Amino acid sequence: MKNIEEEIYKQLGNGLRFVHRYVPSPVTYLGMAINVGTRDENEDESGMAHFIEHLLFKGTESHKSSFIVSSLESRGGELNAYTTKEETFVYATTLKEDFERALSLISDIVFHSVFPNNEIEKEVEVIVDEINSYKDSPSELIYDDFESMIFKDSPLGRNILGDESRLREYRTEDALKFVARNYTPDKILFFSLGGITPAKVERLVEKYLGNIPSRVSSPRVQLSFPLSSQSEHVRINKDLHQSHAMLGTRAYGYKNEKRLSLSLLNNILGGPAMSSKLNLSLREKNGLVYQVESAYTSYSDDGIFSIYFASDKEDLDRSISLVRKELIKLQNTPLSSIFLERAKKQLLGQIAIGNENRESYALAMAKSYLMSGRDMTLEEIREKLDVISSNDLQDVANEIFGNLSELIYD
Repeated sequence: MKNIEEEIYKQLGNGLRFVHRYVPSPVTYLGMAINVGTRDENEDESGMAHFIEHLLFKGTESHKSSFIVSSLESRGGELNAYTTKEETFVYATTLKEDFERALSLISDIVFHSVFPNNEIEKEVEVIVDEINSYKDSPSELIYDDFESMIFKDSPLGRNILGDESRLREYRTEDALKFVARNYTPDKILFFSLGGITPAKVERLVEKYLGNIPSRVSSPRVQLSFPLSSQSEHVRINKDLHQSHAMLGTRAYGYKNEKRLSLSLLNNILGGPAMSSKLNLSLREKNGLVYQVESAYTSYSDDGIFSIYFASDKEDLDRSISLVRKELIKLQNTPLSSIFLERAKKQLLGQIAIGNENRESYALAMAKSYLMSGRDMTLEEIREKLDVISSNDLQDVANEIFGNLSELIYD
């Protein structure tokens, strides 16, 4: 999909970066990737990054919330946002003739939102409902609780949704203070993908974003925790019909050279394919679970690897034993060359197919440029995969799988 002649990546005079990739399509995907998330909150700002994301749609210096909601929807477009531990994304999907309209709107809500107190009071109730919904879904809640356990005493351990009691205390000045400190041009990347020429995108970006005052925020404090942290084993009585289990540990950060090896290993072990080792063992061969999956998330300076499943209570111990058996196999036994080549092709195919979803592709492209100033092509990924050996994967397995923590909901 990538053609260097159809891509532009530059920095404005105020420090804000932008990337555009041309693809022949009547639809465009565009937005702001902001290098600000839950880990950037102060101790007394629980849930503030996510709170801001909600309130960006509630009015600016020149537009009411009703205009923001209808501006693109009335033309068939969509406006959306999400928050992670490290980023906030505000983005739109529109027809290409509405590109300038969407850019103007997104620029307005990111840089000129006013966070009125009457809207804050209403939106807090929405977020509280979101918190309560999570509490009613153990398969989702366990991910947050596990990260809080693994990243204890670290900003990465903070819950994205925040604390209900603290949320009810926030006012306009709190939101404005957080945005002033964090939404600075040096932390923001504008991205777009669609059938618009790079020259036109550059002109419009300069028009709507070039006059934003230049401000530089304090750099994020980088973490440097060893992978061999103390494991924990925690059981929480939730009075559930099934037991929910998560095993995992800290892992490699985004710039670690072993990140792709762990991604490949994660895909082999518990990726989306029915042929993953955990699915074959726990579901296909033994019928113990409906779903089992592993996940690897890399942050800028740290990461987390985890395995999740739910089973009947009487099958919990056996399921955990089978999970650990598969991990030990990967630690002790090198993969055959035939299996390894098949696994590489499988991962590469999943990436290629995933890139066909252009919204997901645009968001992934934006994150890559936000984090590292570039985006690997499929061919570059193929070349990096080609040099990964069975011994490399075995080394990673021993480094990551040797000291797993457990969180169990009973």
